[in-house]
Amino acid sequence: MGLNDLSPIGLTELIERAALQTRFDRKYLLPLAEVPELIAGLDPRTQVLEIDGRRAFRYESVYFDTPDLISFRLTAHRRRRRFKIRTRTYLDSGLCWLEVKTRGVRGGTVKDRLPYHLDHSSSLAPGRAFVDSALAALRTAADLPFTPTLTTTYLRNTLYFPATASRATIDVELSWQDNRGGRLELPRLAIIETKTGSTASHLDRLLWRYGHRPVSISKYATGLAALDPDLPAARWRRTLRRHFVPDGDAMT
Repeated sequence: MGLNDLSPIGLTELIERAALQTRFDRKYLLPLAEVPELIAGLDPRTQVLEIDGRRAFRYESVYFDTPDLISFRLTAHRRRRRFKIRTRTYLDSGLCWLEVKTRGVRGGTVKDRLPYHLDHSSSLAPGRAFVDSALAALRTAADLPFTPTLTTTYLRNTLYFPATASRATIDVELSWQDNRGGRLELPRLAIIETKTGSTASHLDRLLWRYGHRPVSISKYATGLAALDPDLPAARWRRTLRRHFVPDGDAMT
């Protein structure tokens, strides 16, 4: 069984059933070559997001941070009140959102998002009031000067699991570029992220059965650490050594 064998689900229905703006995320790193076997083991009731006949979608995320990288450092040092700011562009449709992710009271991820103009994807100026409102509880984030720091692109499939009303994403063709011109591409790696309530999904249990366990990874912070070896990266050292190894001259 492959992704094309799964029943489709539309975006509106997916959002209604599994919006999960407050959720628990588990992330896994797999060699790309292992993904087909994983897909073949899915519950046949699993559905895949389909829009206009397309099941794989290109994303671009622009992350914003301060000159001294406070968002990165809060994540690197596991601070409870950490946050992440980005614009996310759906390249196939041209839609763009401004998103602020924070930690909830029970450790889950809370995501606030605002429809955003595509031309503003590299600027926070039009959405600064929204950002400040989302970060209001984090006094350390007030009035900070945020600028674009890192851009990521990837190709994503989204799965929906009816039994737990949860979803998962599979990201491939991964690339990162920082604001100094450094670039990293990892074409042989897949990032799988499950997004659930309190109950693990079928995919989580399938990954565990195959010997995969959740790893500590942030597309923003781990990617930035991979591009700048002078940054603190103890939290991701094993992940960086094992998985963030460029093919040939992919890292410049």
